[in-house]
Amino acid sequence: MASRAAASAASTCILADSDANSDWLARSRAAVWHPCTQMKVHETLPLVPIERGEGAWLVDFEGRRYLDAVSSWWVNLFGHANPRINAAVREQLERLPHVLLAGFTHRPVIELSERLAAHAPPGLGHAFYGSDGASATEIALKMSFHFWRNRGYPDKRGFVSLAGSYHGETLGALSVTDVALFRDVYAPLLRANTLAPCPDARFGIGVDDAAAALDAHLARHHATTAALIVEPLVQGASGMTMYDPRYLALARAITARYGVHLIADEIMTGFGRTGTMFAWEQAGAPAPDFLCLSKGITGGYLPLSCVLTSDTVYAEFYADEVARGFLHSHSYTGNPLACAAALAVLDIFADDKVIERNRDRARRWRACLAPVEGHWRVQNFRQRGMILAWEVDTVRPDFARRAFAAALEEGLLLRPIGRTLYVMPPYIVTDDEMMMLGERVAGILDRLQ
Repeated sequence: MASRAAASAASTCILADSDANSDWLARSRAAVWHPCTQMKVHETLPLVPIERGEGAWLVDFEGRRYLDAVSSWWVNLFGHANPRINAAVREQLERLPHVLLAGFTHRPVIELSERLAAHAPPGLGHAFYGSDGASATEIALKMSFHFWRNRGYPDKRGFVSLAGSYHGETLGALSVTDVALFRDVYAPLLRANTLAPCPDARFGIGVDDAAAALDAHLARHHATTAALIVEPLVQGASGMTMYDPRYLALARAITARYGVHLIADEIMTGFGRTGTMFAWEQAGAPAPDFLCLSKGITGGYLPLSCVLTSDTVYAEFYADEVARGFLHSHSYTGNPLACAAALAVLDIFADDKVIERNRDRARRWRACLAPVEGHWRVQNFRQRGMILAWEVDTVRPDFARRAFAAALEEGLLLRPIGRTLYVMPPYIVTDDEMMMLGERVAGILDRLQ
């Protein structure tokens, strides 16, 4: 088994480092510092130079194809080079590619704000824009603190997040993130915040126990707590932890009782990933105070994030004094091209009845992955909407890297998290492609220690 896996990884290196790709590989290694990457790894596992995208596939400079089973870091909803999004961006490019949003406004940002508010849980009618998921987290944290300061409670500056949470890698976002790989080295730079239990059946933590722990903490510390931040229903970077929506309803009631904001980080779960447009819909609870959006908002085209909030929050900043206003900006806030892409994404959702069709797709995807679900090495196979995940029975600490290499050899882009494998491809992937994915992943599990 081990020798076959090693041979597979070596073969991947040969394919990736072939003549048509080699120049781009050399130039990238010399000039580009890649994210979330130990660059020394690429001495033995070369980068994959991608020349173009076609639907659910990525294609390198030799024409080798890779099924994008993780939507290129969870952002791509409707395929690479989608003609409808292409057309929307192209049209906006000819009209207005950029204008500052301080003191100016434009059609795409107005229309996008109105349409996001219409899709969001009721009451979230004010949109503030950033560039990426981490910046959305930063905006929500700062906005919550500043709200309480404006209201006369400056001591409310602590935050609570759930064990295993991930909210981004800037300093504020890392302060509410509980993934050691990202957090530990930067710990001296971070504010100390509180972790509450996440309901997780794998570890015997039930919804009621987790909610009771949150209640007990806020009973003691609500006077110094600004907000609770959660990833609704699915915690991504900790290994696709999935929990019951009832926890969200309980958390909303608890935070409301103690006068603490609730921030719903739907950077990954938004735009249909969990089976509804936003995961919060499944809670059956009043809206959170802040809804953070990014990733799928532009269908994987352009950087954009958004924080939606309520009239109550907005009103606390509306004053004569400049210092009471929300003091946050960046040069590309509400960029027209990104907003045009996002509007095209919402058009596709509406015109193609994506949420309704995804319910049927989700059932078919699980059936297509039957060879994986029934595999003897697979543990805790689970699904939430368009996200499927499982653990692999292995003791190899390098399993994730070896599984990534083996998947490339099979023409698949997977990005394992420890011993957790997951798939969340673009919604346009076909049943035949999903069946191929299931068969090839099962084959990898057969031969990879």
